Amino acid sequence: MVIVLKKDITEAQKTGIKDFLTKKKYRLNEIEGEEDTVIAAVGRGTADRQELEGLAGVASVIPIARPYKMASREFKRDNTVVEVPNSRGQKIRIGGQRIAVIAGPRAVESREQILSVAKSVAASGAVMLRGGTFGQSSSPYSFQGLGEQGLAYLKEAGECYGLPVVTEIVSPALIPLMNDYVDVYQIGARNMQDFNLLKDVGATGKPVILRRSHSATLEELLMSAEYLLSSGTDKVILCERGIRTFEHATRNTLDLSAVPVLRALTHLPIIVDPSHSVAGHDKIPVMGAASIAARADGLMLQVHDNPGAALVDGAQSILPEQFDKMMHDIEAFAPVMGRAVAHIRQEAAPKVVVAYSGKRGAYAEQAISRYFDAADAESLAVDSFSDIFQFVTDGKADYGMVPIENSLAGSVYQNYDNFSRFEDVSIVGAVTLNIRHALLGTKGASLADVKNVFSHPQALSQCRKFLDGHRSWALIDSVSTATAAQQVASLKSAENAAIASPVNAQIYGLSVLAEDIEDDPGNFTRFVVIQSNAAVRRRVSRELNIAPNMASFIFKTKNEPGALYNILGIFNTQRLNLTRLESRPIAGEPWRYWFYADAELTPENGDAESCVQRLLGSLREKAEDVRLLGMYAEAHH
Repeated sequence: MVIVLKKDITEAQKTGIKDFLTKKKYRLNEIEGEEDTVIAAVGRGTADRQELEGLAGVASVIPIARPYKMASREFKRDNTVVEVPNSRGQKIRIGGQRIAVIAGPRAVESREQILSVAKSVAASGAVMLRGGTFGQSSSPYSFQGLGEQGLAYLKEAGECYGLPVVTEIVSPALIPLMNDYVDVYQIGARNMQDFNLLKDVGATGKPVILRRSHSATLEELLMSAEYLLSSGTDKVILCERGIRTFEHATRNTLDLSAVPVLRALTHLPIIVDPSHSVAGHDKIPVMGAASIAARADGLMLQVHDNPGAALVDGAQSILPEQFDKMMHDIEAFAPVMGRAVAHIRQEAAPKVVVAYSGKRGAYAEQAISRYFDAADAESLAVDSFSDIFQFVTDGKADYGMVPIENSLAGSVYQNYDNFSRFEDVSIVGAVTLNIRHALLGTKGASLADVKNVFSHPQALSQCRKFLDGHRSWALIDSVSTATAAQQVASLKSAENAAIASPVNAQIYGLSVLAEDIEDDPGNFTRFVVIQSNAAVRRRVSRELNIAPNMASFIFKTKNEPGALYNILGIFNTQRLNLTRLESRPIAGEPWRYWFYADAELTPENGDAESCVQRLLGSLREKAEDVRLLGMYAEAHH
């Protein structure tokens, strides 16, 4: 059962509740959620519910009717996030806002092979390395693994590239041998109901990936998870890998419907392995992307540098180039789902301060959580866009999160102007956020009550169709959407509403009166991350293992015929694709303009640094003034 505690409970009352449950032979687990603190009581105790509800400090008692107790959503309302530390002081999180991808060969075949695969998958965005070391094949004549030598190779490769290692355990007798090598145990589909194995692996306390058997129901999967949870580990990750059906066109049928169903039943994170279902190098990446659309927390894939020569499961493996293409596709697609892809950073880094304009809950703050790992960054709210630049310049903030353009409302011209004013900052990264607007009002209010709507001018313009249906409403500009939500909360009148992110409803105690009110669901804002040129470059963000693929410039043309044409010709000669070109008036020089340009860097351009230096040299010959704003990595959309 779950005992929900009152918000004003005293320590003495909490101790009394725990003593009562302990005497009744329950095992206890206190969980602090976003809204409530609960005590989860599991076991075969016989506490009287009415007696328990009468104890001081108890708000309510929720019985758990499902056969799986600790794995159930009733046991824990908030989603579990499993943390796995790597060799670089970073915690890889599975179950949060980021998409975690595990990749590697089905079997470790040699030291050279696993090092090569680890290097390629880390560069493409994998955060954990998988590899089999002890055989669990349907045929006794198949490759049975390298055993402890394979474990040593796997661990070496993982530590070399900052990837925690995942490998399958097939017998409880192997735990003493494997425990020092393995970061995450995998229970294979064939062993999903080997209950002695589950109990012994759970007792290690290590993270465990539990793969669904090809003939198991979801309840059976969760009952197996219960064995792990009740044995000692609280770090269980469920893995859908396909079930056996009547279909013969695929090896198994990938049951993606299991992801949302499990999401409703359990708090445990859910990943998908498409490799064992569709097989075929061309189909696996497609189903990987489909898994993300189903809101899986991550993927597990088989990647081999020569699938045709693989000692086992070559048909279910993809090439590193295919994995890289799939990761780029997921990088582009993730913002649509409100997610971002996790990456391994180069080295351990201290917590950094990131400035943004607005109040808590602003879209820029959400962009910070997409770009930086939540444990790496502290958000700092400032009053204006220019304050972001000033705080970064003065060293009051390590980074700034700056909106630069919106797919519906266009450019944020103030920030183009800020780049021309603040010459000692550079762009070091970029992130795109899918903007979902909602109309927020006071508790108990309705659309009929609204007379005034507060929001940032950009947000108002992005919801024009919705607002046109309510022409009597007065539209009031705010510094940011989050500021608008805060204003409405402080005014405490049903006549006022705010257009902001739905997350602000919980932050400021408001109600959602209407959702998804933007003109177009394809509403994206592109943010750039800025840093002072004087700062030490500490690489803590999500693009660390991705080569720069974008460069941004500002330049001033000479006052002569064909000046802009000549400069654009330089980009063409260098075979650089200009993805953005904006002009802004120069303060104090009437009819003169700064031009802001984004150029895409591709492997065809060769080394990115050399390419940009050649370009700058040519630009300086033709332009009156030119400045490189930055080279950085950005997902393509």
